[in-house]
Amino acid sequence: MAYLLLRYNLKPETSALQFEEWVKTTDQPAMRGLSRVKNFDTFKVSGLLMGEGAPAQSYFEIFEIDDLAGFTGEDMPGDVVQSIMGQFMQYVDNPEFAIADKL
Repeated sequence: MAYLLLRYNLKPETSALQFEEWVKTTDQPAMRGLSRVKNFDTFKVSGLLMGEGAPAQSYFEIFEIDDLAGFTGEDMPGDVVQSIMGQFMQYVDNPEFAIADKL
């Protein structure tokens, strides 16, 4: 199992309420509908456990993917992911996509 971790902030002109509604009604159903995505959740950061100031990112996403090669080779260039990514990039600023393995 591979994990795809996304970290990002919203663009200044993006409404958090509008974005979060899009996540619940469009993004999550579409991405969870992909056969290689075993789990997908979006998290809104509410604060820091230690230290002061604001967290570096406001949102995180975690995907559990059972076939990373199939996901990157077939799902990512496919219509579903391309449509979602196009919409996603309208809302977010400089997202970071990382691949991780559970220890």
